[in-house]
Amino acid sequence: MHVLGREDDGYCAADGDADRASDTTASLPTVRLGSFLARDGSAGAPVGVDADRPHAGVVFGKRGTGKSYTLGVLAEGLADAPGVSPIVVDPMGVFGGLRDAGGRAVDPAIRPTAIPAAAWPDLLGLDPTSGPGGVVWRAVAEAAEDAGVAGGADAVSVADLRGRVAEADAPADARRAAANHLRLAASWGVFDADAPPVASLAADGAPTVLDLAGVPEAAAAAVVRAIARGLYDARVDGDCDRLPWLLVDEAHAFFGGVADPALRTLLTRGRAPGVSLVCATQRPGSLPSVAVSQSDLLVCHRLTAERDVARLAEADATYLAGDLASRLPTGTGEALVVDDATETAHTVRVRQRRTPHGGASPRASDAAESEGPR
Repeated sequence: MHVLGREDDGYCAADGDADRASDTTASLPTVRLGSFLARDGSAGAPVGVDADRPHAGVVFGKRGTGKSYTLGVLAEGLADAPGVSPIVVDPMGVFGGLRDAGGRAVDPAIRPTAIPAAAWPDLLGLDPTSGPGGVVWRAVAEAAEDAGVAGGADAVSVADLRGRVAEADAPADARRAAANHLRLAASWGVFDADAPPVASLAADGAPTVLDLAGVPEAAAAAVVRAIARGLYDARVDGDCDRLPWLLVDEAHAFFGGVADPALRTLLTRGRAPGVSLVCATQRPGSLPSVAVSQSDLLVCHRLTAERDVARLAEADATYLAGDLASRLPTGTGEALVVDDATETAHTVRVRQRRTPHGGASPRASDAAESEGPR
């Protein structure tokens, strides 16, 4: 099996150690992705993805070409690999099959203190330099500081924040506006003072699905920020033994807002403590350049929009000879894979999933058939 993202671990055939190199590579955690696609359309040798070391990756593809399907394939394979733990961010509710087949669904609940005080005004749509924004900022900062001194940082709730706002030394209209925005945040249903620590999501190898379908955009961004940063901190602090893989579908929705700093941290620094990030999107042109430049694994299904193809070209690898756009696949389930570890590019056919895929668009003909003849 050819393994994408896996470099030679120092074993060299010239040293007479070729058999050892082969045996070592075969025993390392690997995700089965699919098979090489021959020019005549037939399937060739199997292709896998390295799961032994942390990686940053992107999965691109226009709607209906297999982007979310491929993310599910990766999640399935990671669930089978030892020493790792996949966490899937599911904004559209399409990973129910993965959840029902041995995975677990986790309520998108985070502690209010998981969002830094400086990010709260932006989260609530407030100008941090305004009266209400400043009141919220100070309330969160003081609550986190007091709770930390008391040794009970887990106990801060949105109700506690509102109480601090009510007692703040600020004009009444600023306090009233701040309290109303915090009341809105409480209505999102994602803030819970007793939410389990983020490290618990990676406690075992079972795939964790964070179903964010129907969750307000701002609340979903808060959850993604807390999870991304929480996994990073847990690995740095030694609170998480397994190597977490955060798989984010519709990732374009989480860059440029509250979740952006945490995702960029994983892209640029996540591999050092052992946190992998894979961003999947049908709109690569909406991702920041760093998402492509920092990724050592790129899986690209069919793309047609000029802006999206241009973002893909920012990989700018010297080993990608010719026009990259002309090499993009046209068939559903086919992908061009750019592997920066081995400095190669391959066309693959993604394997069939074991768990049901919920990403297909509904059809009126199916609805009519279920209704029966008129």
